[in-house]
Amino acid sequence: MEGDEPRGGGRTDSLSVKRKFSEIDEDSSSASRMEIDSNGSSELKVYEVAHTKNTIALLETVTDKFGIIKLLIKAMASSDSAKRKIICLAPTVNLVKQHCCEIGAHVNLKVEEYFGAKGVDNWTSQRWEEELSKNEVLVMTPQIFLDALRGRFLKLEMVCLLVIDECHRTSGNHPYANIMKEFYHKSTDKPRMFGLTTTSVINKDQVSELENLMDSQIFNPEGQKRMEKLASKVKEGPVFYDPPPFCCLELKDKMQTSYLKFDASLLRLQEMDKGYCPDMEDKFKTYQNRLSNDYQEILHCLDSLGLICACLAAEICLEKISDVKEETETYKECSMVCKQFLNDILSTLGLCLQQEKSSGDLRQDNLSAVSSGLVSPKLQELFHLLDSLRGEMQKPCLILVERIITAEVIERYVKKQASLGYIYVLYLIGNNASTHVLTQKMQDSFDVGKVNLLFITDVVREGFHMPDCSCMVCFDLPKTVCSYSQSQELAEQSNSKSIMFLERGNLRQRDHLYDLMRREVPMQDQGTPNLKLCPPPAANSQDVKENGAMVIPGSNTTVYDEPAPNEQSANKKLCQLEVLNKDLVPCSAKKKAASSKSKSSSSAAGSKKRKELHGITRANALSGSWGENLDGAVFQAYKFDFWSNISGDAYSSFSLLIESTLADDVGNVEIGLYLVRKYIKASVSPCGPIRLSHKEMVKAKCFQQFFFNAMFGKLFVGSKSLGTKREFLLQTDISSLWHPSFMFLLLPVETNDLVSSATVDWSAINSCACVVDFLKKNSLLELHCNTSSGQEVLQKEETETNLIHFANASSDKNSIEEIVVIAIHTGRIYSIVEAVKDSSAMSPFEDEASLEYATYAEYFNKKYGIVLAHPNQPLLKLKQSHHAHNLLVNFNDEVIMEKEQKDSNVRKTKPNIHAHMPPELLVRIDVPRSVLKSVYLLPSVMYRLESLILASQLREEIDCSIDNFSISSTSVLEALTTLTCAEAFSMERLELLGDSVLKYIVSCCLFLKHPDKDEGQLSRERQSIISNSNLHRLATDRKLQGYIRNGAFEPRRWTAPGQCSLFPVPCKCGIDTREVPLEPRFFTENMTIKIGKSCDTGHRWTVSKSVSDCAEALIGAYYISGGLTAALRMMKWLGLDVGFDRELVNEAINRVSLRCYIPKDDELTELETKIRREFSSKFLLKEAITHSSVHESYSYERLEFLGDSVLDFLITRHLFNTYEKTGPGEMTDLRSACVNNENFAQVAVKNNLHTHLQRCSTVLETQIREYLISFSKPDETGRKIPSIQGPKALGDVVESIAGALLIDTRLDLEEVWRVFEPLLSPLVTPDKLQLPPYRELSELCDSLGYFFRVKCANDGVKAQAMIQLQLDDALLTGDGSEQTNKLALGKAASHLLKQLENRNISRKTSNGDDQSSMNIKLACNLSDTETPSSDSVEMQSTLVPVIGPINMNKGGPRGTLHEFCKKHLWPLPTFDTSEEKSRTPFEFTDGNETRTSFSSFISTITLRIPNREAVMYAGEARPDKKSSFDSAVVELLYELERRMILTIRK
Repeated sequence: MEGDEPRGGGRTDSLSVKRKFSEIDEDSSSASRMEIDSNGSSELKVYEVAHTKNTIALLETVTDKFGIIKLLIKAMASSDSAKRKIICLAPTVNLVKQHCCEIGAHVNLKVEEYFGAKGVDNWTSQRWEEELSKNEVLVMTPQIFLDALRGRFLKLEMVCLLVIDECHRTSGNHPYANIMKEFYHKSTDKPRMFGLTTTSVINKDQVSELENLMDSQIFNPEGQKRMEKLASKVKEGPVFYDPPPFCCLELKDKMQTSYLKFDASLLRLQEMDKGYCPDMEDKFKTYQNRLSNDYQEILHCLDSLGLICACLAAEICLEKISDVKEETETYKECSMVCKQFLNDILSTLGLCLQQEKSSGDLRQDNLSAVSSGLVSPKLQELFHLLDSLRGEMQKPCLILVERIITAEVIERYVKKQASLGYIYVLYLIGNNASTHVLTQKMQDSFDVGKVNLLFITDVVREGFHMPDCSCMVCFDLPKTVCSYSQSQELAEQSNSKSIMFLERGNLRQRDHLYDLMRREVPMQDQGTPNLKLCPPPAANSQDVKENGAMVIPGSNTTVYDEPAPNEQSANKKLCQLEVLNKDLVPCSAKKKAASSKSKSSSSAAGSKKRKELHGITRANALSGSWGENLDGAVFQAYKFDFWSNISGDAYSSFSLLIESTLADDVGNVEIGLYLVRKYIKASVSPCGPIRLSHKEMVKAKCFQQFFFNAMFGKLFVGSKSLGTKREFLLQTDISSLWHPSFMFLLLPVETNDLVSSATVDWSAINSCACVVDFLKKNSLLELHCNTSSGQEVLQKEETETNLIHFANASSDKNSIEEIVVIAIHTGRIYSIVEAVKDSSAMSPFEDEASLEYATYAEYFNKKYGIVLAHPNQPLLKLKQSHHAHNLLVNFNDEVIMEKEQKDSNVRKTKPNIHAHMPPELLVRIDVPRSVLKSVYLLPSVMYRLESLILASQLREEIDCSIDNFSISSTSVLEALTTLTCAEAFSMERLELLGDSVLKYIVSCCLFLKHPDKDEGQLSRERQSIISNSNLHRLATDRKLQGYIRNGAFEPRRWTAPGQCSLFPVPCKCGIDTREVPLEPRFFTENMTIKIGKSCDTGHRWTVSKSVSDCAEALIGAYYISGGLTAALRMMKWLGLDVGFDRELVNEAINRVSLRCYIPKDDELTELETKIRREFSSKFLLKEAITHSSVHESYSYERLEFLGDSVLDFLITRHLFNTYEKTGPGEMTDLRSACVNNENFAQVAVKNNLHTHLQRCSTVLETQIREYLISFSKPDETGRKIPSIQGPKALGDVVESIAGALLIDTRLDLEEVWRVFEPLLSPLVTPDKLQLPPYRELSELCDSLGYFFRVKCANDGVKAQAMIQLQLDDALLTGDGSEQTNKLALGKAASHLLKQLENRNISRKTSNGDDQSSMNIKLACNLSDTETPSSDSVEMQSTLVPVIGPINMNKGGPRGTLHEFCKKHLWPLPTFDTSEEKSRTPFEFTDGNETRTSFSSFISTITLRIPNREAVMYAGEARPDKKSSFDSAVVELLYELERRMILTIRK
């Protein structure tokens, strides 16, 4: 600060500077060199090189960089150079202070530090002159130095030495890079450069750029010597440990249940005390995070260390929270909840410990503790290792762990075990470790007679001097490349062993290690192998003993490891990855560098190309812990009512019973369900709490299990074809189907007119329970598929002829309609239509697919081994219950009817297929048929409700607390839904709006906060904030990816609690947890990956850009609901710390008002008249019309930066609100047509604003003149396509005026829109939207199934384009000649579109065509490389074209024909498919495989060949539609070959 004594002492007059340089003590310099040389020669080598030339020093983490800097400063200061100043730059304030302190303490010069907090930004030139006169060494941040150079307060010519710490940052737009570009390279008298960085943070790709930019050469003091030393002195080896033998899934479930329970308690406390205290919200979040962290810490110790250590971890966490003292009662309650949770966990672990514990003391020859799970194999192996080091360790053993809790637990465990008395824990080093404290601790506590352990939890900060250690143990794998590299350097520093712990068979762990090794590219000679890889080479057979022990070379340490095939395969995999060669020696760094380069060039986060594996967040409201409550439980009831648009169509109401209370807009919602010929409105309403006893809960679970498995799953397991015993599902153990994370009941409700009433229909539930008991006791269920008798006779006596005898009851024949029954032999549920007259089991069996059965009695006898007791009873006509369908999508039958009527086709209504069955095989269920109909609707209702619950859950996380603000869960759900969900809504429109809102807010914030930054700097900073990669990072930090819905509803895979899935998808993702870490192994660019299809664990592939789009869509949703204030709160939650400070607006206006402006006659008045707005700050308008060519101290560029975002936002908002029904694709086209520089240039000319543009450039003047001449002149096709692009300056001036108006109105967006709407009018509308000609042609051909061929040529003067399009009867050609390929293609496409319009073919007429095409993505454009060599079109020649060979895999024939049509410009074929259904399965043979299906599809293909008649051919019957397409294509191709139209290549 001003007036402070500069560091280093001395006089302040200018004459003393030279005198002081000459008085520098040479002895002290020599002493320093001797001191450095005694510590190590690398520092002296760096000094000697840097003293002679510009140098970038690559230093190890342990190198004393300050010693080098001090030597260099003394040497440069003692020179006779006229330049006297030394500048030292460091990227952070802490480093600046550290440099200043180190230099000032050891150099007899005046040293001072400079950074923003000292008010340097406001210093005048006089103040800087004072600082320069007082100080000789200036230590500052690079931004301060850059600003001082730009303000001409400092000059580079006065600097003799420029030191840049962490110089690897010199790239892009960093201040380091700007200093070099703007000043250093332009200087004629350059200072000496000295840059410092570390080997672990610089890649080879940076070397050339860094050397050029810093005008220096990179110097690695170690070089080849370092690698030789590493090869000879670092001994490494893996320690393999077994996976934990103790299965603790049940224990973990109990712990999770406890966590969910106490987390819910915290939430209830938060709701009760909401609004009482301003900081209450943050405090509750602190306790929630603490609860979660403690839970994760204990789980980590359970998995990594064992049961005993998990108990110790719980004790440690409990002690820590017991030390916390809270003042208010609410905080005390929160603290008490956390303590109760830890006590509960401790109790649960203690009970398990008592059951498993066999010995109180772990001895190293006692394996019982490991086998019982008390101690993990990993911890046991650590103690084996430490035991082998006893007596030889005069230095501490360094142990790298992932979490500090691991070190704390091991320390406590060692103290409790007498057998581990030889181990002593010295110190635990975290991120804030102090070198002084560590050194003092080691001196005071080191125990010579013991194995001293020193734990570190992560990469220590640069410059931290680690003590010498005898062994470096990576107990937990390093998480990052930097951590891995530095762990190896620490081992090298002390000439110590480096040991890595690896779990046998853990492929995920191995893959992570391989990735670390592949990505580590050290700065070394390309021919030198990197010997720091693990596992180590075992070239000599003597290194591996016969007993399977591995000896670490050069030591007497033996790591016991039984031979395992997994380790052999690991080495093989390393060889395949080119990490090790065939001799198990690491490959060269050159190959690794290439690998790293290819890896870094992969798609970035937030891109469309990259796919990522993500988990799905659970809906907490659907979880419950009531399953084991013996005293019953209290539920929140939500009633489902159903109304049909068909009169008299009745549905039963249902009740959803859950433990949680739903948000108001989730618990009161209406859902539309679309059935084939009717519409159902489902209404959800809350009905308050309801209590069920334990007995009632058992019956309710039984009802749910029975009905959902019977309708959507299987009630019987086992099959005759597999030779397994047939069992009733509810007789087996199905407890695993009820999990606390997904626990609710769906029960029928008694019929009444009260919407708010939800009385459970216990009569229906009791009837169901009776049926279940009957099925359990019935002897038919015990029938094995291969019994010797093969028959089971049902003994019943018929007493009355008018009675129908069911398996469990009898009913009057006249009152059986709509009775619900279940087939005793299949487990399928039916409803009775009627009793068929004049029929019985002896009637002929009516199924053409099964002609071997003469009667129904014979069918059941031969197929199921059943002899009927009442064969003369009439058969019952049954309506089968439906499988689950997606009822949330309206497939719009009316549109389908209209299309088919145009083609003179009659819509075929699928006939209802009924089953016929003897009554004695049916069990009567006394529930109304309306219950059955309602159960069919429940999967779709619950799927939509679960989605809304998740949206509400995210809304609570965001917690936008603003007065009079609310956002519906439906809006949030829309922002979470992608197009791939095939819903009636998606995030696309909201994402479009959110993108413009984000851009506007960020632009305003940057414009106001940084008045000194130019347009380029602001644009780059804005892009870094709003880029997809940054949004992806922020969104994933907030776990947003788990909420995204990117897969269509699969009703057949939806399961209720207690239901067994018919279509399981086992997880093969290689991860046990539901949440997937953001690691490269879970990224892919594979185009065949299915997006949105989840496995049973909840993992699904997601397009990386969807995560970024979701963030923007949420911003848009919050803006729609609450304006900019709500959008700002949403952005703040996301991690974007931007906002509007009204004081900054005032400052901006004040700065403008201080500018001197002398208006010319009516210079601005005329312009204000044209825009119909008078400016308060005239200079703003003057700045907005001043081009940079005028060479004033101002120009419109900054205002243009702001105005671009303002107009983008206002126009997007207008389109969003005006065209609510417009789809997202058309909305994007509308915005693109309105918001572009060309359109704004036309606005400038149309409103005569271009005359006010102040410019001084002949080139720009010529461009404007030429544009005015060609403006709005139609071409020969009648389309308005400007032959030249409008000058960018014309569009820029419109945007800059908008930016100026925004500041002048103090950010009044409505006033800006009032002024600019008439200027921009008429804005394009959907009906007048004109696509670019080439795109319009592509979309038209795509919809019609046509291909076209493109040829382009450019001689450097003009571009020539030709497009050929083959119709059925003619070859159309469009030509274009323009200045660029793009314009030439546009003109050629315009000619073709004109020809098509003359043939009545356009976008409007094509919308009504019924053009079916193959289910393959069409590619309308054909490049020159795919065209035939002859210029003539193939089908017009006499040559017979060749196709194939045919790919016979599924989809292969269609793909072969598609490529052929594309090559020869044949239109795509169309398909017509017929379907046949049967009660008995059809059999289909495909090669050696046989498939069965109850449906048979036959497709007919029609191919229109140009200049020939259309060819039509039918394929063979296939079990699915796409396979029938393939069959039809194959038959067609062989038919075309027979007609000699083409030749199939064999």
